Amino acid sequence: MDLATKEKFKWKFYRLAIMLNIIILLVAIGILAWFLVPGVYRIPVILIIALLVGGLTIYFQGQYRKTREWLHDQE
Repeated sequence: MDLATKEKFKWKFYRLAIMLNIIILLVAIGILAWFLVPGVYRIPVILIIALLVGGLTIYFQGQYRKTREWLHDQE
């Protein structure tokens, strides 16, 4: 693997790592919201967070597969 390809992979990996950290952070915020948000707003806030987590998870999985295939093609 040449230097430019390694650099491209590094940035792809960083992007995936940041996305995964955001997903984990949103799950943690959702758990905290269950206990801290007043009763009237609790369910809507948790549903919004759950939709964000679901959407980001699906997007992350697609990007992970593309990056894995790209890396496999580089060998």
